Amino acid sequence: MIRLGTRASALALAQSGHVADALREQGLEVELVHITTEGDTSTAAIQQLGGTGVFVNALRDALLAGDIDIAVHSYKDLPTAPAAGLVIAAVPQRQDARDVLVARDGLTLGELPTGARIGTGSPRRTAQINALGLGVEVVPVRGNVDTRIGKVTSGELDAVVLARAGLARLGRLDEVTETLDPLQVLPAPAQGALAVECRTDSDLVTALKALDDPDTRVAVAAERALLAALEAGCSAPVGAMAEVAEGDDGPEVFLRGLVCALDGSDAVRLSATGPTHDAAGVGERLAAELLDLGAAELMNTTGENA
Repeated sequence: MIRLGTRASALALAQSGHVADALREQGLEVELVHITTEGDTSTAAIQQLGGTGVFVNALRDALLAGDIDIAVHSYKDLPTAPAAGLVIAAVPQRQDARDVLVARDGLTLGELPTGARIGTGSPRRTAQINALGLGVEVVPVRGNVDTRIGKVTSGELDAVVLARAGLARLGRLDEVTETLDPLQVLPAPAQGALAVECRTDSDLVTALKALDDPDTRVAVAAERALLAALEAGCSAPVGAMAEVAEGDDGPEVFLRGLVCALDGSDAVRLSATGPTHDAAGVGERLAAELLDLGAAELMNTTGENA
């Protein structure tokens, strides 16, 4: 029996259930083991909890202790540094990486009136929405999907911004009022992707490889290499989105990157391409170009909306 560690939220269980079903199709027996993380028990902002790792540390501890055999993470929650003794054995095919708006009365972002209140717990989303100059107020919000959307239906907020992938996995895309163009709001690095992690000495590594999607792994490698080279965590105002496409000399990875000031007053946005076998290199080179344009200063810039 494979013990699959997962957070107990509806979204985490949907994600883990997808992986469990894929393993069962290989004839393997799987049971889900619920693990509570620091991010699940606190209502404080992620940045106040220390940012990167608050949703994964307890799962990794359980893996290393042998309490579970594999763990399923939202890849964007993982620290960019490797964890000793653990390996990402599979990166399943990614869901749509874009952000979406769930607004009252079926409104789009451009249709929201001046002064409308938009909820998000993400500095990246906050910065990019502020940069659009729509005259809306971005307010912090924490909680699961039900909690966040509930603030719209109750009238407390006019809209919330969420990851499209999460709503897709929960079967709730009918509540989306707009899928946001990445030219307006670039997603978080690795958004929409899952990471299936196990111990490096586990005999499950081979079985898990069957769940791996090479194009998703390449895209995520480029995005996370950019994040790592910027020395930014998952709560920094950094966006990245990579795609794999056929180039003149074979498959290439096309990466877009963005760093912005939290108040939306300034941003740097660039793109880069390179061979898929050098996905991390593409991310590192793009990060260097962003840093040359002042990305480090922007990541440390806060405004009155911070």
